[in-house]
Amino acid sequence: MNLKDKIALLPTEPGCYLMKNDREEVIYVGKAKNLKNRVKTYFTGAHNEKTTRLVSEIRDFSYILTNSERESLILENNLIKQYLPRYNIRLMDDKTYPYIEITEEEHPRIQVVRQKEMKGRLFGPYPNVYAARETSRLLNRLYPLRKCETLPKKACLYYHIGQCLAPCIHKDVTYKDTIRDITKFLKGDTKDVLTRLNKEMASASEELMFEKAIEFRDMINHIEATTEKQIINMNDFKDRDVISYAFSKDDISLQILVMRTGKIIDHHQVVFAFVGEVMDTVLSYLQQFYENGTPDELLFSERFTQDDVEPFFGKKAIIPHIGDKKKLTDLASKNADYDLEHHFMLYRHRDEKRQKALEDLSELMGKDIKLIEVFDNAQLFGTAPISALIVFKEQAFDKKNYRKYHLQTTTNDDYQAMKEVTYRRYQKQLIEGQALPDLILVDGGKGQLSAATEVLEQLGISIPIAGLKKNSKHTLEALVYQDQVIPLLKQSELYKFLLKLSEEVHRFAIDFHRKTRSKQSIQSPLDQIKGIGNQRKKALLSHFSSIEAIKQATPDELSSLGIPEDVIKRLKEELT
Repeated sequence: MNLKDKIALLPTEPGCYLMKNDREEVIYVGKAKNLKNRVKTYFTGAHNEKTTRLVSEIRDFSYILTNSERESLILENNLIKQYLPRYNIRLMDDKTYPYIEITEEEHPRIQVVRQKEMKGRLFGPYPNVYAARETSRLLNRLYPLRKCETLPKKACLYYHIGQCLAPCIHKDVTYKDTIRDITKFLKGDTKDVLTRLNKEMASASEELMFEKAIEFRDMINHIEATTEKQIINMNDFKDRDVISYAFSKDDISLQILVMRTGKIIDHHQVVFAFVGEVMDTVLSYLQQFYENGTPDELLFSERFTQDDVEPFFGKKAIIPHIGDKKKLTDLASKNADYDLEHHFMLYRHRDEKRQKALEDLSELMGKDIKLIEVFDNAQLFGTAPISALIVFKEQAFDKKNYRKYHLQTTTNDDYQAMKEVTYRRYQKQLIEGQALPDLILVDGGKGQLSAATEVLEQLGISIPIAGLKKNSKHTLEALVYQDQVIPLLKQSELYKFLLKLSEEVHRFAIDFHRKTRSKQSIQSPLDQIKGIGNQRKKALLSHFSSIEAIKQATPDELSSLGIPEDVIKRLKEELT
């Protein structure tokens, strides 16, 4: 996958991105008010050491669109706690965003709490902690709820300034209307309070009380920051999945937002080709996806009908038409639409280019090319000689059929290396009756190609074979076939395809060669002696200071380490 192509198609909307390594592990989670601009910065310009290391490990990424920057902030926090990516800085005390709580007591209070402290009715969470605390302070000023931790024996100052109903001295206090107004406010209906504060700010300004006016302005800003609506976290703390889809004449895009204990913590996104009815295909996929169980609720977008989903998922299947749950399904639809819209541009366009390259290659070879095997050799001054084989099948790299070879007949003769690996590969395939490739490619020019061709002729195999010729800068420049050097135009899809094959086999070979050299660098003469396994090797190297000391040891000393007499004899012979 070309990350640059994928970045070019990113939306310019807010959301979260999940960076992944070559093992599909999430190694970093970030948020952005403009996904495209933010992700692009990782692959352009200079970075500090940590970011450079992160970028070197990125092989893919996914993203989740949100409705606002605030939602992306909350979602980022949820995703970090879910995946624990090693490149993210995590709060060691597991802090989370705060809530405003109306306590469930006979005489309720308003306070800012963390989720783990929850007892009463909660509103939030609020990424801006300072704004949440200032809003709580304002509510305590505007509404006469109890302020004291424990009721005093007489009325305090709050009663005398009109900020408390003094339940300590009045036994018939009722809070019903006050709680209703506070709840209305925290749910976003702030019109009355904001109108009042704006009037007081204007009045203070007219009276040249600018510090007071600034205080009212800050109150207004805190209210707006606190009461901005978000749907990433919900205060019912239920487990639910939110499901929607989009489709074209060829593909279906399915989006599942995973909400646990009221928080969106993950997503499942997939785009796949289909045959037949769209709804039948979607429901068949969902049945398989949920065959091991479902969460408490399944929220389906209005692209489904109750008759579609209820026979499969019963009363757990809900299609909301209003409220926050409807906004959740709309968000799932938004993500599904975007995935579908850009799938063709990113993947199908790539597949069409690859198909064009295969057609050009097939025309050049005079046969239909579907299965390709590519060889490369590696050694360093005669050490750790190896060969590597990659397989391209059905328009994709078939990594489970990649093969590694330790060379046995040469150390630094590249032509002999090519003969050996070609013989070993295709003699085995002939003996086992395995399918032979449509085309063999070797990393090299006429010399390597001639060596491999000679072996194929000896085995009686007639398969097109060509060489990937490099220039002095070790960059692909031509295809060698039937004694002809065919230049490749860098703009052509054939060149780009063959370059991808060349880079992949080189990557696989170099990785194998490095590991082989690393193993050889820690090898010992003891490794070659029959009867000396890891435990006996460890005992010998722990007891004696060097191989020379083992050579000088008496049979009795060696026997005391539990080594049998015949192995001691062999040990002495091999080390002498």
